[in-house]
Amino acid sequence: MQRLADDLWIVDGDTVTFHGFPYSTRMTVVRLDNGQLWLHSPIRLTTSLQAQLNALGPVAHLVAPNHLHHLFLADWAEACPDARVYGTRQVIDKRPDVHFDETLGEHPPQAWARQIDQVLFDGSRLMSEAVFFHRASRTLIVADLIENFPEGHFNWWQRPVARLAGILAPHGKTPLDWRLSFNKHKAQAALAHIKAWAPTRIVMAHGEVVAEKDNQFLNESFDWLQ
Repeated sequence: MQRLADDLWIVDGDTVTFHGFPYSTRMTVVRLDNGQLWLHSPIRLTTSLQAQLNALGPVAHLVAPNHLHHLFLADWAEACPDARVYGTRQVIDKRPDVHFDETLGEHPPQAWARQIDQVLFDGSRLMSEAVFFHRASRTLIVADLIENFPEGHFNWWQRPVARLAGILAPHGKTPLDWRLSFNKHKAQAALAHIKAWAPTRIVMAHGEVVAEKDNQFLNESFDWLQ
């Protein structure tokens, strides 16, 4: 577990295979003002990880930001029966075996609205993603909207494909197939919302954390929306 700021941590988990490519997994943890923990994209649950989190506070909010980030959600829901579970409409439809308490939309639930802002990055026929902003640390939290893998993460034949897809650091973007599926007008509105937050750090589920200044990385990463 790595502490990035006051009440903000990331935890890197196992690598999973997606379309033949190795995808690292990462969970972001925010401790709210009331001491409760907010977990974004929960990784594989282990006894050690649960103990580390218990030392920080009670797990109260489990967040599946899109319909690809749900693999370990049921295990967490079972292990933390008092936690509320949140997901986009797509992931809720995909996982009828998991009880979801709320649907993630344009506005944050009351439980974290004063500390974590959110917007639904919508307009694609493939996937919508809920994107979050931790106000105190000015940290943007995304899942797949930006992927920023270090080049050494992939082998010799995967690397050029990843470069073509636009997911290699330090110039990570939204993966190419997802970019091509967007209604740009809707996506531009969501991007304007994100830029207005003016984050100083970007944490993503896949790849290197970015120190941001004056939206420089975001401007480059989303040049496809120009």
